[in-house]
Amino acid sequence: MARGTVNKVILVGRVGRDAELRYTPSGASVASFSLATNWRAKDSDGNWQDNTEWHNISAFGSLADFAGQYIKKGRLLYVEGRLHTRSWEDQNNTKHFRTEIIANSIQLLGPRPEESDETVVDESVSQKPAENNTVEEPPVEDAPTDEEDLPF
Repeated sequence: MARGTVNKVILVGRVGRDAELRYTPSGASVASFSLATNWRAKDSDGNWQDNTEWHNISAFGSLADFAGQYIKKGRLLYVEGRLHTRSWEDQNNTKHFRTEIIANSIQLLGPRPEESDETVVDESVSQKPAENNTVEEPPVEDAPTDEEDLPF
């Protein structure tokens, strides 16, 4: 890491679509999914407005395999990673940009969507640099499970 710089993102939000698992030509796993976070702000009339921000998440290696198996639409997640912006040109020489979070830790929070609200899931996995993967034991606590907070 360069001195004096930090590139770290921490998000807690709801999954917008099931994780899509793919493989590179060399066989490495890559998963991608979207995550919604909500925030509130007052409008010009002083009324509170709910806003949703969508984040593109990518995971690699064993973390991608974990995502492909457990990350489903509506699931509450904790994601830790770094920002990464890609750019490319299409056939019309138009330049495109995409900013995403490269995940290095994912924790499943709260119940699975198909389970009762009383079950707390404590599955998590982290991706360390140089593919040194470890499974972390997350703290077990009551996570908010208010379905009205879902942005979809």
